[in-house]
Amino acid sequence: MAKDIEEIYKNYAKSVYRYLLSLTHDEDLAEELTEETFYRAVYSIHTYNGSCKISVWLCQIAKHVWYQELGKRKRHPNQELHEDIPSPNMSPEEVNLFQSNKMDLYRAIHQLSEPMREIVHMRISGEFSFAEIGEILGKSENWARVTFYRAKQKIMEVL
Repeated sequence: MAKDIEEIYKNYAKSVYRYLLSLTHDEDLAEELTEETFYRAVYSIHTYNGSCKISVWLCQIAKHVWYQELGKRKRHPNQELHEDIPSPNMSPEEVNLFQSNKMDLYRAIHQLSEPMREIVHMRISGEFSFAEIGEILGKSENWARVTFYRAKQKIMEVL
């Protein structure tokens, strides 16, 4: 059993980390949540029934862990999720434009419906391929590609 868990960790830890990075936009937090995901997977391995790929099962656990983290942060709002820092070489005007454009983009992404929003985050932040996104979400690569394209169109309409 311990060997199986080691093998699962070795094969899927990087994918789970990248998935969480796409949600959190924070390397340290994604790493912490990846560890929590595998901790929970170890204690609930008996519930895995093989009806989906193990990577999908792990990402479902990871998503649940992330939602719990968001709940904690709502109760303690002084904790920052992620803070992008502009380049020190930018002029004050460029910094202001950078912050403004970033806010507009994230507002537009936030307005998307749920599978689109998640796919956009996975694609731009986690650098997941469309095949990986499809696998994680239990859909096809083509579905992920089309959904991402439609999400981009909606974002462009808003911007």
